[in-house]
Amino acid sequence: MSATALIALAVMLAWPVPRLLARMTAFRRAPRPALVVWQATTVAAVLAALFAAPAAVALAPGPGTGVTRTLALAAAVLVTGVVTARLLLSGHRVGRRLRAVRRTHRDLVDLLGLPPRAGQADVATGSLARPGGTVRPGGVHSGHLRVLDHSTPTAYCVPGLRQRVVVTRGALDLLPADEVRAVIAHERAHLAARHDLVAEFFTVVHEAVPGFVRSAEALGEVNLLIEVLADRSAVHATSAVTTGRAIVRMAGGPKPSGTMAVREGPSAARVRLDLLDAHRVAKVPTGIVAIGMYAFAAGLLAVPVGLLTLALA
Repeated sequence: MSATALIALAVMLAWPVPRLLARMTAFRRAPRPALVVWQATTVAAVLAALFAAPAAVALAPGPGTGVTRTLALAAAVLVTGVVTARLLLSGHRVGRRLRAVRRTHRDLVDLLGLPPRAGQADVATGSLARPGGTVRPGGVHSGHLRVLDHSTPTAYCVPGLRQRVVVTRGALDLLPADEVRAVIAHERAHLAARHDLVAEFFTVVHEAVPGFVRSAEALGEVNLLIEVLADRSAVHATSAVTTGRAIVRMAGGPKPSGTMAVREGPSAARVRLDLLDAHRVAKVPTGIVAIGMYAFAAGLLAVPVGLLTLALA
């Protein structure tokens, strides 16, 4: 029965599969397709749960006793209804919480932070020359950059319509100019790619499922992949060596809630260092691996759609 298969698929994709994917650390070397696989897994799980009731309704006139059909239909409708309600409630709570925290923090940053000085603005707008004399364009608009007068080296971005990149005076004093630029490029990548929406989507689904189903390792793996993607942008703007040095120097700095920043220690920084310039997954070029991962993601999404189509047919 398609409705039963959809429910089983939703349970599999929400419970054991994320835990299995979190252990497949080799695929971190292809962060973008790996993140697509995570998204496809999550979306397929949600679709399978939401499609259970329509599939059961479509199959209700089929063979079987009246009691059996009624119980199957009730179970499918219950699963779909509960999942829908929890997703809506979680989306409301997470969205409201994040936007309130970001709005408050943005106002504080604008009140307490200072605009960058001339030299710092050059770094922010991407006019910093690399060690060979070449100038690489890019960066975040200097009007979005705020400098906090604090001795602890840290940097983060506040996403939203009024986005901000925040660095502390401690970071500017500690890091040479090229490493500051790597840090700014990292935060700019978060804003340009709207990584906040990706992280928010996974947080909503994570909090929507029951506590015994949640996987902190899976959510941590997604956040790591987002950081690796931003690191790759910093490498493109500067170099792998420069970005690696900046990661080491900035590891362990405080990161306010609601901002795009990973709460990590030296061990997580070492993981990111290993992934800065990786071009192979288990000795296979990442381009070839990416094709297989994208195909796998498409196949995952096709399964719940196919099951629903089969029930409707």
